[in-house]
Amino acid sequence: MRVAIYTLGCKVNQYETQAMEQELLRRGHQLVAFDTEADAYIVNTCSVTAVSDKKSRQMLRRCRRLNPSAVVAACGCYVQTHPEEAGTLEVDIVAGTSDHMVFLDLVEQSAVEKQRYTLLDDALRRREFEVLAPGGQEGRTRAMLKVEDGCVNFCTYCIIPYARGPVRSLPLELACAQVGQLRQEGYREIVITGIEISSYGRDLEGEVSLIDLLEAISPVAGDMRIRLGSLEPRTITGEFCRRGAKLPNLCPQFHLSLQSGCDATLKRMNRKYDTERYYESVRLLKEHFDGVAVTTDLIVGFPEETEEEFLETLDFIRRCGFAQMHIFPYSVRPGTKAAAMGQLTAAVKEERAARAAAVAEEMHESYLRSCVGKTMAVLFEQEKDGKFVGHAPNYMEVAAEGSDLHNEVRHVRITNLEKGILTGEIQ
Repeated sequence: MRVAIYTLGCKVNQYETQAMEQELLRRGHQLVAFDTEADAYIVNTCSVTAVSDKKSRQMLRRCRRLNPSAVVAACGCYVQTHPEEAGTLEVDIVAGTSDHMVFLDLVEQSAVEKQRYTLLDDALRRREFEVLAPGGQEGRTRAMLKVEDGCVNFCTYCIIPYARGPVRSLPLELACAQVGQLRQEGYREIVITGIEISSYGRDLEGEVSLIDLLEAISPVAGDMRIRLGSLEPRTITGEFCRRGAKLPNLCPQFHLSLQSGCDATLKRMNRKYDTERYYESVRLLKEHFDGVAVTTDLIVGFPEETEEEFLETLDFIRRCGFAQMHIFPYSVRPGTKAAAMGQLTAAVKEERAARAAAVAEEMHESYLRSCVGKTMAVLFEQEKDGKFVGHAPNYMEVAAEGSDLHNEVRHVRITNLEKGILTGEIQ
């Protein structure tokens, strides 16, 4: 059977898609490009914003146009939170965010029996972590390791706790086993991912935390890098930094979700920290990790955000000195508390996003210039514009002249900054 898969959304969705792809190949099926004729189409949907919902619906409709007789199967967060809507889109299989192998069973059955199936549960009642095969991006350079699922933060702008359920964690011994497998397969870097990895271990027996996980997998990873996905500021304590700084393969790049640099806005968001606690996390990281890159996300134009509150945010991000930022104008997510708050106009949100982006770009360039003159171990990934390009441990992009460098780690002396990319000479 020819199967085409389209994935929307976060790294967890990408991870789960890779696991399904591996299983489909193991079962003898053929993976084909999504824009070609296939016997079955799978859309792994996203529901983080109303725009994500719209894209999910568009892709499902497109499947039917590509091949009217094919099996069309939908899984993921949009289907979990909006099953009735998904059921109106001529979808043969309506599934959610769990039981991915059973979901593939139903895809196979539907192809033979021409029947429609539904595979949904109450996400808030989940208690078991679904163990899936770890996987990597093309070329076996970087692999993702999903160690956690679920979230109980219930931020006022977010629907994901209802799509993913409570926190569930991959046990330490299974995490070590999967890391060992990825090392044997030749990957050079592991990205630790999950819906909210800062909560890793809270459901496991004993006092297990994210730093315990890192200490367990670090020796198994060997010369593979370990990179962390998005973190909550509460993760970064003095103990975390002291223990983490001793791990030779932990990348000195930490993505701390900020969302706003104004305490009043953070309170409306129902975030579990204030700017003082956040800044303490930034200070600790810069104290313990040499040349650390602290990166973040920022939502601008959140409901009821005043100009004065936005200016507080601009002052705060300058104080933090981020290496890189992702900036998003607030997007209404129907069904959340924030959707019922006073909304700002699109023009105000876009204007504030542009102002924040200008500050972020200044900080990014400043951080990149601080890298010039240093020597960094670069994991090369692809050839581009006559040079090989890869990422340093701080996740900054580096280009250097060379040949046959794919999946190689080489020390590069950074000599210049050209069009937002560090350039250097291989030592």
